[in-house]
Amino acid sequence: MTVEATTERVLRLLALLQRRPSWTAAELAGELGVTDRSVRRDVERLRALGYPVHATAGVGGGYQLGAGTRLPPLLLDDEEAIATAVSLRLASGGTVAGAGEAALRALAKLDQVMPPRLRAEVRAVHGATDTLVGPGIEIDAELLVTLARACRDAVRVRFGYPDREGGERERTVEPVRMVATGRRWYLMAWDVDRDDWRTFRLDRMRDVVATTWHFRPREHPDAAAYVQRSVAEAPYRHLARVRLHAPPDRVRRLVPPQVGRVEDDRAGWCVLIVGGDDLDWLAMHVARLGYEAEVLEPPELREAAARLARRLTAMAAPG
Repeated sequence: MTVEATTERVLRLLALLQRRPSWTAAELAGELGVTDRSVRRDVERLRALGYPVHATAGVGGGYQLGAGTRLPPLLLDDEEAIATAVSLRLASGGTVAGAGEAALRALAKLDQVMPPRLRAEVRAVHGATDTLVGPGIEIDAELLVTLARACRDAVRVRFGYPDREGGERERTVEPVRMVATGRRWYLMAWDVDRDDWRTFRLDRMRDVVATTWHFRPREHPDAAAYVQRSVAEAPYRHLARVRLHAPPDRVRRLVPPQVGRVEDDRAGWCVLIVGGDDLDWLAMHVARLGYEAEVLEPPELREAAARLARRLTAMAAPG
């Protein structure tokens, strides 16, 4: 086998070790199409390059990529690694489409192999940095990394979360994906105790711990759509559907996804689905959009719109 082919196989092995926390020699041999002996030789090559590949013997044993005493040769020196990690932390909360999720995945990989002394420097730089961003809730980067790893490795997460009575209960979930709405971060996960899908706000989580309990990923709804429905509709007393005489894309620019959902309708029209606890508030905000509107449901929203019209008419009357 040529040197180029061996190098390509070793890089494939490294990618596999980064994909999940543990592999058996037989699994790696099957993925790479080689013998167990070749896998052992390639593991030794990675170790010689500085990648900390740990091996455990016995039933259930295998190979695992861990954190070492020095940063593996990623063509980054210490200063470059710190700069990269800080940039990824900032980008993980950014507003560029797709950049936050990609930065979070890269940060989880870099954090996995970064020595503790460099992690401390990254936290120091991040803690001494302020950014001028839009209004939102700041999320600890360590929490993002913990949840990103748990989603990637398919391990259960345990944390405290507020309940409806104003107290706090311990929740155990199987995390699938995090979703950033621009103002807040949410986790979509299977709630083990409630046996159903749930959405959790990251800023409300307390004492988050990734357990060692692995779970088999199950089929799940689209995370972004599920979170949008959960945060825009589920928490409210009233759910309104209003037909607007406006292109859907134009309304989506006016209504953030965490506030309402916009569906296509007939040409030149769309349907806005929005939740609220106060019908007068809903009527006012729909009116403020400035488009011809038809209330589909609930009927009580028409009554609220009529009350708003009477008040505005009285305000506009002279003297």
